[in-house]
Amino acid sequence: MEFSNIFQQYWPFLALVLWIAYKWWISQRVIAMLPELKRAGALFVDVRSAREFASGNAPGTVNIPLTELSRRLSEIPASAPVVLCCASGTRSGMAKLLLKKNGYKNVHNIGTWGKFLDKS
Repeated sequence: MEFSNIFQQYWPFLALVLWIAYKWWISQRVIAMLPELKRAGALFVDVRSAREFASGNAPGTVNIPLTELSRRLSEIPASAPVVLCCASGTRSGMAKLLLKKNGYKNVHNIGTWGKFLDKS
């Protein structure tokens, strides 16, 4: 079997694997930056729903659900670093895009909220 045939047949799987690897790699970079971000006065925002947040959260995180984020931007200082989390990293990724679109420059997506517990 030629490489091009393998690629044509398995490209969706390969794309998924690369996407997962990329999310993991970015998350690891943010975890390594946590001490520096904390010293810089970062705001840690959990964008899960209020119900999800109530069922478990990392100490020091603020809950601003993704569905409310655009209305509550005034609660997030643009001058401080912002670290976002959710259940899987998908909603926090969308939140990062929204914040960047609104002029926030120092925004990071750690992925799942449990990663704050690992490095607190």
